[in-house]
Amino acid sequence: MAYPQQLLIPMREDLTRFGVEETRTPADVDRVLAEKGTVMMVINSVCGCAAGKARPGIGMALQHTTRPDRVATVSAGGDDEAVEHLRG
Repeated sequence: MAYPQQLLIPMREDLTRFGVEETRTPADVDRVLAEKGTVMMVINSVCGCAAGKARPGIGMALQHTTRPDRVATVSAGGDDEAVEHLRG
């Protein structure tokens, strides 16, 4: 079940402001994963754990000099097909 977009927007922005790319469809997921290099995929969520630990932790990790080549995200409760495709 998808959450209303107005609820998801701030959750999405918590990651995109760090340069994390949104993948909202299965095709987007495949495109990112097909590229060469290291990819960190984040399953974003509206839950308190993601807000309190995951998204801030990802922001801190991306400030480090050692980083993955690409960082992308799917949003549980918003990009359901992309999330299921990634989990598959």
